[in-house]
Amino acid sequence: MSNPKGSKGASPATRLTASHLVARAAAGEKLVMVTAYDATFARIAEAAEVDAILVGDSLGMVIQGHDTTLPVTVDEVLYHTKAVVRGSTRAHVVADMPFMSYQASEDDAVRNAGRMLAEGGAQSVKLEGGRTVAPLVDRLVRTGIPVMGHVGLTPQSVNTLGGFRVQGRGVEAARSVFEDANALAEAGAFAVVLEGVPRELAARISRTLPVPTIGIGAGPECGGQVLVGYDLLGLTKGDPPKFVKRFADLRNTAVEATRAFAEEVRTGAFPTDRHAYHDPQDPGAAVEQARYGTA
Repeated sequence: MSNPKGSKGASPATRLTASHLVARAAAGEKLVMVTAYDATFARIAEAAEVDAILVGDSLGMVIQGHDTTLPVTVDEVLYHTKAVVRGSTRAHVVADMPFMSYQASEDDAVRNAGRMLAEGGAQSVKLEGGRTVAPLVDRLVRTGIPVMGHVGLTPQSVNTLGGFRVQGRGVEAARSVFEDANALAEAGAFAVVLEGVPRELAARISRTLPVPTIGIGAGPECGGQVLVGYDLLGLTKGDPPKFVKRFADLRNTAVEATRAFAEEVRTGAFPTDRHAYHDPQDPGAAVEQARYGTA
């Protein structure tokens, strides 16, 4: 089987599919997903044997420095998806559908989602929303595009939600999130991300939904967990959100290493002869003499 256009990663046949993930969850295995945006981080995730890599529109904040995910474009997600696919061979790659890539029309959504698989090499796409996008999810799945849903705190709706706030507190709000998750499952989504919802609500949704849930800030009862790779490695500045656990402190390590490099350059301690290449014939002397008349 040939590789998808623009991708030099493994053939899709060698990767975990949506069906594999569903089967693992049904067998009681917790699914592990991390975000990655380039080949290097994809290789790290692959070596750690995660189940899925999400090329999240969070790249707008993590990579591009925006305050929200809204400015991210389809072409930018495609670019990063191709890099992640090239850097991995086994993990299921999920490409995020960025803001306004699927909201305007179903035809646009099918076209953009199709590009994520055909050009980007992803195995599925993720989109935000519940009951309002359920008809679109149904159409995408019938088209042959596996879909991962996303409800609760949906970053693309940050302006209507009033910021990055926990969703689903109170009876009416909880019912809304519950119905959104069920609508996605009924429409054919193979998994649903629950972000920023109370643990109790996430537990109930996870027990009743016929497909696995993947939590982020939703408690331990979900069928799996996802974190931004930069967050879990401690590469981000400042205090992380409550739901983030830093499993390393690579930012401080990187700062100290770069500071040491700068100091050695300034003092002349780096580079040394062991970092240099040599040519015993020293042709530079002849070049110098011809150019400047020096011996």
